[in-house]
Amino acid sequence: MTLRNSHEKPVYVRLREVIADAILAGRYKDGDPLPSVRALAVEEGANPLTVAKAYQGFQDEGLIVVKRGVGMFVAAGAAARLRTSERDSFIQSEWPLIRDRMARLGIVPADLVADA
Repeated sequence: MTLRNSHEKPVYVRLREVIADAILAGRYKDGDPLPSVRALAVEEGANPLTVAKAYQGFQDEGLIVVKRGVGMFVAAGAAARLRTSERDSFIQSEWPLIRDRMARLGIVPADLVADA
């Protein structure tokens, strides 16, 4: 995992994206332990309080569970819920911008498939 280079986003948001990407990619599956706050802070070069804030957001959303004295774990169904949430966000927020840019540049979907 590495923080994305988009520095216009707060660090905790970028950390959430890193963690979410790892869950969606299957690096962390339902029930798997997540790195400790300190370990992830060292790995990502972030402040432990910032990592804790990112984890707290996932806990509030029910995507991770904390087992006192043991650690944090990916909640059951987290990947499916994240996928739905990320998909909805993409369709509502990102896709319209992409679609508009494609229209301005004269790009049609067939162009994208042909270049792949």
